Amino acid sequence: MIVRQAANVLEILEYFAKRLKPATPAEMAVDLGWPRSSTFKLVGTLAAKGYLYEPRGRGSYYPSPRWLVLAEAVTRAEPLPERFQRLARDLMEATGETAAISAPAGIFATFVDVAESRQPVRYFASVGDRVPIHASSAGRALLAQLSPDERERLYRKIDFTAYSPATPTTPQAVEAKLARAAERGWHQSNAEYTPDLAGVALPLPGSDRRLSVVVVGPVSRCLERRPEMAAIVARHLATL
Repeated sequence: MIVRQAANVLEILEYFAKRLKPATPAEMAVDLGWPRSSTFKLVGTLAAKGYLYEPRGRGSYYPSPRWLVLAEAVTRAEPLPERFQRLARDLMEATGETAAISAPAGIFATFVDVAESRQPVRYFASVGDRVPIHASSAGRALLAQLSPDERERLYRKIDFTAYSPATPTTPQAVEAKLARAAERGWHQSNAEYTPDLAGVALPLPGSDRRLSVVVVGPVSRCLERRPEMAAIVARHLATL
């Protein structure tokens, strides 16, 4: 369930991240497709709290540095472990495909670090993107770090939507994939959530946080390369 008011605040920030210049409340309302009255109220609230300011006056607003100050404070308090900070970039260079580090967020796996492939046809991903924890190799590499009881409680919150014919749609199907991954030595996926993508993932060891690393790309390049990519990931993890 999405709380609309909270989502709107985040959409404002994303809006400016793309626009990269000030905007009036009227322009925001038009660009975002929001009612003018509620847009003016939201902008007024954010300005009153110090999160928007008028860099040139004339009623055009822009995010203030307060966002950066808070974000830096939060990041410093709970940073990605140092030995993992270059891992995604190293794996992208070694495989040529997009690599990401994921952390659990309820019934999703959220990317906390991403190194996007440089190839023209690639998996486009950003920090903060999320995938279903049961319908992705990145997610199942996180599920594998939970106890059976923890997984059972989580399964009760998942609606098991069939995103594609390959999506596991029952707890039993997910558990079967986890068992096969344990035998194989890595987790893998093939168009379970996002069409035409194949990937491999492994848990990240040696941390007090549950993290996984995934390498993923187009099926045409990566489906047959999954054992090779998994071996590359395993070699990098062994050096950490």
